[in-house]
Amino acid sequence: MSKNLRTFMRDAVARFPGSIKTIDVPVERRFGITAYAAKLAQNGEYKGLLFNNVIGSRFPVVTNLMSSYDRMAMAMNCQIEELPQVYGTRVNKPIAPVTVSREKAPVKDVVIREADIDLSTIPIPVHNALDGGPYLTAAATVMRDPETGAQNVGIYRHHVFTTKEMGVWFFGSHHGGHIVDAYERRGERAPFAIAIGHHPAFLMGAAARLPGIGGEYEAAGALLGEPVELVEAETSDLMVPAQAEFIIEGYITPGQLHHEGPFGEWPGHYLNEEEVPIMTVTAITHRRDAIFQDIIGAGREHLLMGGIPRAGSIYRSVKEVVPDVVAVNVPPHSRMHCYVSIKRRRNVDAKRAAFAALNTEPENLRAVIVVDDDINVYDDGDVLWAVGTRFDATRDLTVVQGWSGPGGLLPTNWEYFADGTKTARASSAIIIDATKPPPPVPYPPRTQVPDDEVNRVDLGTMSDMTAANPYLADPATLVTR
Repeated sequence: MSKNLRTFMRDAVARFPGSIKTIDVPVERRFGITAYAAKLAQNGEYKGLLFNNVIGSRFPVVTNLMSSYDRMAMAMNCQIEELPQVYGTRVNKPIAPVTVSREKAPVKDVVIREADIDLSTIPIPVHNALDGGPYLTAAATVMRDPETGAQNVGIYRHHVFTTKEMGVWFFGSHHGGHIVDAYERRGERAPFAIAIGHHPAFLMGAAARLPGIGGEYEAAGALLGEPVELVEAETSDLMVPAQAEFIIEGYITPGQLHHEGPFGEWPGHYLNEEEVPIMTVTAITHRRDAIFQDIIGAGREHLLMGGIPRAGSIYRSVKEVVPDVVAVNVPPHSRMHCYVSIKRRRNVDAKRAAFAALNTEPENLRAVIVVDDDINVYDDGDVLWAVGTRFDATRDLTVVQGWSGPGGLLPTNWEYFADGTKTARASSAIIIDATKPPPPVPYPPRTQVPDDEVNRVDLGTMSDMTAANPYLADPATLVTR
């Protein structure tokens, strides 16, 4: 069976019992869905959530699926510590998609034409308190470059305006924005198709940072370990994922804009509100029993789903200049930071690794910390220990002025004024070299219990201490032996 959203959920509940919770009581799509995830997060829990009774819609909603590293690793069929390396390596070995017939495409079970389209029947949530309305967040938008014919897939935010119209927000280097500009120069409508509900590896492929326009279906195939199945759209020649839950089709008319936002983006602030292209919906297809997939804006899943593809891209870039890179982590609690571990051979290795990371994510990274290969980049405590014991601010700190921006999603890339206005500005990034001197220079060894002794320990020999333990008895009742 081809991999899809349902095969992933089936695998997750089998491998991690209790990792996906179902909610059968009625919930509102405005904050009701996201409130469950927020409540769990307060207790440090990140469960997948399936809502079976969303008021005003017959479709269930699944969210928070990829809010844990263990489920992310399962989706990629690797260990947690291997995620960036596996991602970066696999997307360099693309697997071409395959075309299937309509009869073999579950997403064609139901076809809704223009006269019957009503986006309000789909349970699209309102995520956070100040959001301007419902947003599609787990949506892979398919478009074709009119100049090269290449199909591009990208994940953008879509503010739903009416029952038949929504917006799309492009930023900076988003290829979708370049494609829309190309159609506008021609004075032509830009066809689109939005795929909702698929295996997480497909979504991570759609988020891949690839050179040039196109290649995301091939990257997704590489991450899935099998070709992505495609079928032709209803109202254009675009090829769409046959295993998706929903496909929303339509076009963007040149020059038609609508005010969008606000929306709580991944840095956890509200910033960008602007005029964006209007997407007019002309068809919706979906599975007969479709599940709507959501990613909560600025939630842990949003950070992980964005962070791991970026960490994979950074790993590829660093490996080109420092072949002895060991691991990369873009931590979910601070996607503006990046930890890179290397086997340092030369004095220049740390700085070259850091600049390779910054050049891969210039608009987002604020701090790159480079550590040795004995440091676990998935353990903040270990990384900060390295900073405390191997970093000297006078010698090992590099401030890269005017690196990020101007403007964008990071609050520091704006100048704020008392009248409530703001002006875009560039902000700086830092590089922290927390590595030891390269060989042959000696450095004080790290304290540790010998590995062979640790490996010899059988934890099954332990038992719980109870109040009946003789050492805890009242001294007056003790009998001297």
